[in-house]
Amino acid sequence: MIRAVVFAYHDVGVRCLSVLLAHGVDVALVVTHRDRPDENIWFGSVARLARLHDLNVVTPDDPNAPNCIADIRAARPDFIFSFYYRHMLGAEVLDLAPRGAYNMHGSLLPRYRGRVPVNWAIIHGERETGATLHRMVAKPDAGDIVAQQAVPILPDDTARDVFAKVTVAAEIALDGVLPALMAGTAVHRPQDLSRGSYFGGRRPEDGRIDWKQPARAIHDLVRAVAPPYPGAWFEFMGLNARLLRTQVVPASGPARESAILVRESDRLVVHCRDGGVLRIIDVECDGIALDAVSFSQRFGRGPHLLS
Repeated sequence: MIRAVVFAYHDVGVRCLSVLLAHGVDVALVVTHRDRPDENIWFGSVARLARLHDLNVVTPDDPNAPNCIADIRAARPDFIFSFYYRHMLGAEVLDLAPRGAYNMHGSLLPRYRGRVPVNWAIIHGERETGATLHRMVAKPDAGDIVAQQAVPILPDDTARDVFAKVTVAAEIALDGVLPALMAGTAVHRPQDLSRGSYFGGRRPEDGRIDWKQPARAIHDLVRAVAPPYPGAWFEFMGLNARLLRTQVVPASGPARESAILVRESDRLVVHCRDGGVLRIIDVECDGIALDAVSFSQRFGRGPHLLS
């Protein structure tokens, strides 16, 4: 029987661990994270799934620490898998898997290597992303590819929508290649990193809206960081305003010197500098949700200049 140590978290971790178990892999150890009390936990629990199957679970602060390495060595894995685990695994850990260590990444590598690939793909207006299973090496997300599965990004999809698709893509990719991986016949395709891109993590302050941008770019930012992420925000009349959902209106107008927000009939819209029109569907001011009527009652119908 094939033995594995699995590093996993989030929905991708839950579904990919489920795939291993369905294929009869002996999961000797599951390494996951403790849920942080300050984090919005909107995703599935790897620890709960592992305990349901009576698997050994550990939650080290540092997976590369000597005590964790000792646990992995004692598990005698053939393979190591990492499914949305948040820490890089060092060479000493990777070397403990004689048949290889593999990571599931949420993009079509070599594009969007690095952190939060789903959010970055939406910010850049991509119409497609996916999941990639690749061999882990010292350089992040740079090892040979063994499986990929693409999914579409629709124009109004939020990051949560796309992440749900990527989770299914990860499950399909792993389920399809796992028999060949276990048999030692899986094809390994080297990446051409010159054709890819690398991105770092994002912070809540990175969601600030630049009203100089075109309507489509602003819309892409809004949906890329929409809840359960921190949201796109701007300062409005001394308050913190968050756009939670928008829509690009097909109509367009002339370019203008400043973006303006105005109530038109029962809708709030922004006429952007490029001439594009952005409909505001969900907005909050200082944490209070406002519709077009309550917004205009509080701030007036406009036009309000945005900068």
